[in-house]
Amino acid sequence: QVQLVESGGGLVQAGGSLRLSCAASGRTFSSYAMGWFRQAPGKEREFVAQITWSGDIGYVASVKGRFTISRDNAENTVYLQMNSLKPEDTAVYYCAAQKLVLTNTPDYWGQGTQVTVSS
Repeated sequence: QVQLVESGGGLVQAGGSLRLSCAASGRTFSSYAMGWFRQAPGKEREFVAQITWSGDIGYVASVKGRFTISRDNAENTVYLQMNSLKPEDTAVYYCAAQKLVLTNTPDYWGQGTQVTVSS
């Protein structure tokens, strides 16, 4: 049974920082990309960031320079360091995993963690 468990969400003021973690259990995610999507109320889900098994990284343009994704393959854990947070970053953040690279239909989803940024 594969499970992705997110943690690290919370409430911060604009300009603050949070670090999200996603721990995968049930298998070793060899050759899988892991990353993050987010969804605000009334909005479409959007891709945020991903990192492949070998370390290739991609971000949505709106978070470049502010967010940093990383992973520990030995621990099957992916992280999202979020700095200079803006109110528009407020959303439920979902961890995801998929073979090779993330698409709009990942193989696995986490339960989500709420990030709220106040102005």
